[in-house]
Amino acid sequence: MKIETHTINNINIAEVISEEIIINDAADGLDLLGNLYYQGFDKIIIHKQNITPDFFDLKNVIAGEILQKFSNYRVSLAIIGYFSSYQSKSIKDFIYESNKGKHINFLGSTAEALTKLAG
Repeated sequence: MKIETHTINNINIAEVISEEIIINDAADGLDLLGNLYYQGFDKIIIHKQNITPDFFDLKNVIAGEILQKFSNYRVSLAIIGYFSSYQSKSIKDFIYESNKGKHINFLGSTAEALTKLAG
């Protein structure tokens, strides 16, 4: 895993770069949050492929547990990837509602994420 730092308008944003799944469960999410938070980041980008597919099955509450931690610490998170393959109404609604706020966003590209997090 590599952390790439993007600085926009004096805001440091961490982008997690990896070929592997980084977040398999809520504990992994909390570990990543803590690690980056203590490095001074309060805005994080992670790629969809670095998160277990179970995250996107809302019945198992992994997404809720992880995203609650990010909200509690006031750390903004952008998950980037393509989400149109999800047919579940609940995940579509979840993504739509998340994108209306500022803390958790599901976006299509790093450029979109940087714009959203730096704004």
